[in-house]
Amino acid sequence: MKKYLVIAALFCFGSAFSQQKQVRRAAVAFLNVENLWDTIPSADYIDGTLPRSNPKFHRSVPVDSLKYLETTEDYKGEWSDDLLIGKKVIRKQFLSEDFTVNSPKRWGTKYYNQKLANEAKVISELGRQYTNDNPAICGLIEVENRQVIEDLIKQPALAKSNYGIVHFNSYDARGIDVAIIYQKGRFSVLDSYKKEIKIYDENGKREYTRDIVIAIGLLDGEKVGIFMNHWPSRRGGEAISLAKRNTAATVLKAEMDKVTAENPGIKLFAMGDYNDDPVSPSLKKHLAAVGDPSELSDKTPYYNLMYKLYKAGVASLAYRDAPNLFDQIIVSRNLYSPEKLTPTYSIYKAEIYAPAYLVNKEGQWKGYPLRSWDGDRFTGGYSDHFPAVSVIQKEFVKK
Repeated sequence: MKKYLVIAALFCFGSAFSQQKQVRRAAVAFLNVENLWDTIPSADYIDGTLPRSNPKFHRSVPVDSLKYLETTEDYKGEWSDDLLIGKKVIRKQFLSEDFTVNSPKRWGTKYYNQKLANEAKVISELGRQYTNDNPAICGLIEVENRQVIEDLIKQPALAKSNYGIVHFNSYDARGIDVAIIYQKGRFSVLDSYKKEIKIYDENGKREYTRDIVIAIGLLDGEKVGIFMNHWPSRRGGEAISLAKRNTAATVLKAEMDKVTAENPGIKLFAMGDYNDDPVSPSLKKHLAAVGDPSELSDKTPYYNLMYKLYKAGVASLAYRDAPNLFDQIIVSRNLYSPEKLTPTYSIYKAEIYAPAYLVNKEGQWKGYPLRSWDGDRFTGGYSDHFPAVSVIQKEFVKK
């Protein structure tokens, strides 16, 4: 099979059979798809009479369908799953009208289909030079709803991989979510859920950001946990917004610690746009993600694969004309091994994927990611972030 790379063969003298040592690899990666919105104005409908594990508990629906949906009240309280149990309410998305054919963006079917093809092309290449396959697991940032993910995985570049979806609508103020897609033939989901990050402004008012989306399952038979993140932005400045990302880091660490305690031996990947660099307090102090394998211990069990890349000057975006590496993959220490190859999965490679076609070649933003949007103009580009990739590998003997 193309997913297997034959590295050696052991032949037994006098035997009609041989054994082959092989290595299996998988890419676990993510991409910020930069405002992947459909063309239909929509709103969130929360049906608190359904279990929260049901995707229909909180779903995106076309605005013109709202009149057919039962509501219990015009809800004015804080938006949180816990507070909406038993209620049926509507929450408007303030960006929804921006991504329509009649908006200044002129966001119609032609551009939407081009955007889908662009993102699918990038995703299909993540780790491919090492695995000869699409990613086994891929996180997505800045998706509007489940429908755009379903449209994405149907693209020719991805359809053959038979991707499943883990997605939950968040209460993010802009109406964007994070999600995880996975090859059903390689990863089987045992549990999936979300963790809210509750942050507040300087006046104590709740601000709404993206949830952490978690999937726990078996990747080629090994138990792994995926934690997909999109932390609060640096709006207002790095210093004034730092406490919000520290809160997100605290929530993430508590959940990773909990999953580890409940699943001894599980291997964890925490991925996403952290809106901070690997050396920022949120990641170094509050998540306690170390940058060197020698620092791994019981008290610091998480290894930031992008730390050394950051120190080498690698960036995944430019924020306010300064290079940053906000897009990172952090793994549990049992994914690191000084051995080149082991019988269970360990890290083989980590990189920021930035081929020439993803890089802006001219003008004021030369060298930056070739983003999809220049104000209201669709550029035909890909994203304002370069994607992050980890490749894991393990040895096995095929008889």
